Amino acid sequence: MLSLKALRRRIVSIKSTQQITRAMKMVAAARLRRAQERIIEARPYADKIREVLQDLSLRTDPDVHPLLARREMKKVELVVITTNRGLCGSFNQNIFRRVERFVRENRRVYDDISLTIAGRKGLDYFHRRGVSIIRDYVNRFREIDYQAAATIGKDVVEDYIGEAVDGVFLVYNEFRSPLIQRVMVKDLFPIEPLEAEPDYYPVEYIYEPSADAILSELLPRYVEVQVYRALLESVAGEHGARMTAMDAATENAQEMIEKLTLIYNKARQSAITKEMMEIVGGAEALK
Repeated sequence: MLSLKALRRRIVSIKSTQQITRAMKMVAAARLRRAQERIIEARPYADKIREVLQDLSLRTDPDVHPLLARREMKKVELVVITTNRGLCGSFNQNIFRRVERFVRENRRVYDDISLTIAGRKGLDYFHRRGVSIIRDYVNRFREIDYQAAATIGKDVVEDYIGEAVDGVFLVYNEFRSPLIQRVMVKDLFPIEPLEAEPDYYPVEYIYEPSADAILSELLPRYVEVQVYRALLESVAGEHGARMTAMDAATENAQEMIEKLTLIYNKARQSAITKEMMEIVGGAEALK
């Protein structure tokens, strides 16, 4: 059994850790509120622009713009979004397992599967496992904003237009609630057209100034918006996961403090009883 001094030192240490986890929970909760507002505002626009592009891809000649081209899927790229910091439970581990499952299930389907990684945790994990990494965005952005999404989107567009890859997927945690984040694998390229109804008759659009000019503006914007949404979802999910993890850590610390305090009190009572018995024994011996 630990000595009284060691027990006191351990209780003090756990209390200090508990103060840190409680503070981290409060910080994560404050950041979560702001992140949740941002993602709620971004979702409708991201969903609508995706719907518009899917509809256009159904009605438009793929030769009008290179981003509408559909090729045989031989080389694919996964844009994997993770966190830069830990202490957020299984948030990153869920992403890692999903990417590894995707690679395992599609190893024979595609000739090459490569990764583009946003987040230090993802880079460290996959670098150690020898996975093909095209690029990473660690230490590239001071904060997650639209400019960061535009940078990632520009690189992805160049990969697809240059035929370095034939398909691009986004892998990220979608924010559902502080307790729930769902891993998503969404296809970014090629753009999947909406399924036409049985009585659907395609409508020929009249473009002004031209189809190429409009799509040249709209398609890169679509990529940026989808990447931006994925980043916001990941940020909100990270804060929710960290808040939940720190709340659990704070409660676990409290349980440990209570158990150690009970052990400490029992040991102290035992030591006092032993000292009293020695005093009584000594007094009896002097009579």
